[in-house]
Amino acid sequence: MKQKTAYLGLFTAVAIIFGYVETLIPVFAGIPGIKLGLANLSVLFILERYSLKEATLVSAVRILVIGFLFGNMFSILYSLAGAALSLIVMTLMKKFSDFSIPVISVAGGVTHNVGQLLVAMVIVENTSLLYYAPALLVSGVITGLLIGWLTDEVQKRVPVSYS
Repeated sequence: MKQKTAYLGLFTAVAIIFGYVETLIPVFAGIPGIKLGLANLSVLFILERYSLKEATLVSAVRILVIGFLFGNMFSILYSLAGAALSLIVMTLMKKFSDFSIPVISVAGGVTHNVGQLLVAMVIVENTSLLYYAPALLVSGVITGLLIGWLTDEVQKRVPVSYS
């Protein structure tokens, strides 16, 4: 139990630090919403190592801390929607398939962007935001592959917890 708590704390802190680092990186290609998703490395690691419950906790804490420190209520709302959809899809893929971590991460990245786009369309009451979908989907695939590969490498290097 102590090792599990330590991992949860450590990876929550890493997610917050990565989230801060992402605030320093300019938006890619001038399209709102495109980020590397570095903080999701921590969430995906915890999802792979433990369960949806622990990953949800790490994700929610990360989103709230980063949102209150560097964002606003809308960024928190968008992130929570994207994270919820992403976690559900990644959990289902992990449970019912033998997909690799990078493939699961790509699905998470794409669905995270879809969740944010859906919330944005509801907030602005305009479906013309769908024009962003192709760019967001491509970025979700690229960043999902990167985050998945990095998570796979971290998994190999962090000792297995028996908690």
